[in-house]
Amino acid sequence: MIVNYFVMGDQVVMTPTFMGSEPVTATSGKYAGTTVLQREQDKGLAMITSLTDAQRTKAIVALTKTTNNNVGEAFKDNLALDYIGIRATELTSAQKDRLLDLIGEYVSHQREGHARVKMDEVRRHVDDTWFGWIGGTGTDAVFYYRIQSPVVLIEFDHQTPIALRGLPRGAATRQHIHTVIRTPNGNDYGKDLLRQHYVRHPHPTGG
Repeated sequence: MIVNYFVMGDQVVMTPTFMGSEPVTATSGKYAGTTVLQREQDKGLAMITSLTDAQRTKAIVALTKTTNNNVGEAFKDNLALDYIGIRATELTSAQKDRLLDLIGEYVSHQREGHARVKMDEVRRHVDDTWFGWIGGTGTDAVFYYRIQSPVVLIEFDHQTPIALRGLPRGAATRQHIHTVIRTPNGNDYGKDLLRQHYVRHPHPTGG
């Protein structure tokens, strides 16, 4: 887990945030049986299966997942990234609500008030939000999805195993998951808020 948390007055930026696990279920110790990242997984799958065949044709970039697909992890600050998949303008009202609920799963890592402010921003840009998918759509499928708008970038990725024994090397597994949430257009780490602060309140430099 990597969490960057910027605070300025009553404003908060909680990106970049990375959460990942291998395995996703603890098998021993006091947390035995604890399973993580399942809501992100299951809500993503519910989103793609809610689409019509025509919509899926646009949303699914590749039917086969052959590698790790996350692109916005470490050392990818302010990454210039093309939109992929289907634009929310092509979704029904119910599908848009499902997409917003999926985004909310990530945004809600913040306290309720700050999450509400962020989700208001996400909703204002919902028609500029894209949902892209790589992989299968069956109950046990492995997959990658990306949600991208001018104000949020979310990635979910079933990755290849690193340390787990008994799993084929080079094949993605549901036992190794990475998730990323970032703020595009320069506001990761609260950079844009800090820039605005310096514009409004110049700070003297030492001489």
